[in-house]
Amino acid sequence: MSRVFGDRKTILILLLPTLSIYVMLKVVPVAWSLGLSFFQGNTLRGFEFVGLENFRTFLSDDAALNSVWVSVFFAVVVTVAQVTFGYLLALLYVFVLRRGSAFVRTAVFFPMVLPTVAVALLFKSLIAVGENQGPVNDAINAFGGESVEFLASTAGTMGVAIVMTLWTSMGFYAVLLYTGLLDIPEEVVESARMDGATGPRLVGYIIIPLSMPILLSSIIFSLNATLKVFDSLLALNSGGPGTTTAPLTLYMYRTAFEYAEYGYGSTIALALTLLCLVFTLVVFRPSSKRVED
Repeated sequence: MSRVFGDRKTILILLLPTLSIYVMLKVVPVAWSLGLSFFQGNTLRGFEFVGLENFRTFLSDDAALNSVWVSVFFAVVVTVAQVTFGYLLALLYVFVLRRGSAFVRTAVFFPMVLPTVAVALLFKSLIAVGENQGPVNDAINAFGGESVEFLASTAGTMGVAIVMTLWTSMGFYAVLLYTGLLDIPEEVVESARMDGATGPRLVGYIIIPLSMPILLSSIIFSLNATLKVFDSLLALNSGGPGTTTAPLTLYMYRTAFEYAEYGYGSTIALALTLLCLVFTLVVFRPSSKRVED
């Protein structure tokens, strides 16, 4: 076996099918999109080479810059919330519920498997007003308040979107962080308890440092997923009211497929890719320096 995997030609033959599929599905589309960002037009009226004009347009496009702000705000707030609550749930599973946490883990994880559009429609019905008023406004009326049209304001729409995303994804990060906590040696935890570290001190000085790799990975996963949010905000309120809650993905979709501006749409896609790369490096580089030290 060692002779087989020690042969470079054999390794190349075994990896060639997978590498070919990866190049066709990943590298070629990215390269094609990058090339389109230097052109304007579409397949009907043709393409015109404009160089860096699309990039200059992007930097002066108020709608694009607002979409960047929406994407960044949504990603940061949701990441902090879902990783924090996910970590608290993971601690609950390991140190409180222990073996009896299977049912709770399943119940909390269940929203993750629901279709995103169905979840968005569910939340729209929960906060609905008018003839088919939802239970949220019924509860507000029961306490003497007036019905609130959450989706009529930017803050209301963003608040509902954050709660909806947190509800659906928090269970995934709880299970992910739970697996990381299980790798912490029980002897280390018991030794810390014998030295007087309990409660917040045990978590702050022992548990969090030892689970930092999986915690940082969860943050990177969450940031990249939330920066690319699309279907949930589209189904919830189509980026409204107006375009005030339209993330960069939705603005890219409308530019490329509704307005048929493929070149500018590719530029927006490139900006989104760079944004994900920057956030990943910001989280990853400090952790890699600590490992080297």
